[in-house]
Amino acid sequence: MMATAQILLVDDNPIQAATRRIILERTGSHVRVASSGMEALQFFQNEEAARSIRLLITDHLMPGMNGPELVGALRGMDIQLPVVVLSGLPDAEAAYDGLDIVFRLKPFHPDSLIALVHDLLDEHCMKRTA
Repeated sequence: MMATAQILLVDDNPIQAATRRIILERTGSHVRVASSGMEALQFFQNEEAARSIRLLITDHLMPGMNGPELVGALRGMDIQLPVVVLSGLPDAEAAYDGLDIVFRLKPFHPDSLIALVHDLLDEHCMKRTA
């Protein structure tokens, strides 16, 4: 895994975003935080910034643009980076059919999140070099 991998974390709850950012920084990654789906999409409008992101982690329910809308928009832009969706709603996973995401129910143990991030970044890095 690249020690300088960048993760974009999308969460409208500032406390959860700050907590997850701290947890994710334990992976050795730089974590950027967007407070909405629209803010995340704006980030991807900048081609250089978009290329720096290796993983997107998003909440499912957010005002303005929910997780499925965000992931659908990214896939429509042909952005194929790994996406993790976190939700407290077990039925939410069905909303992502065909969008190639990893779905996890909250609460999600910090060590499990770190292990998942390591696995996804390693897998993505191998795909990029293959």
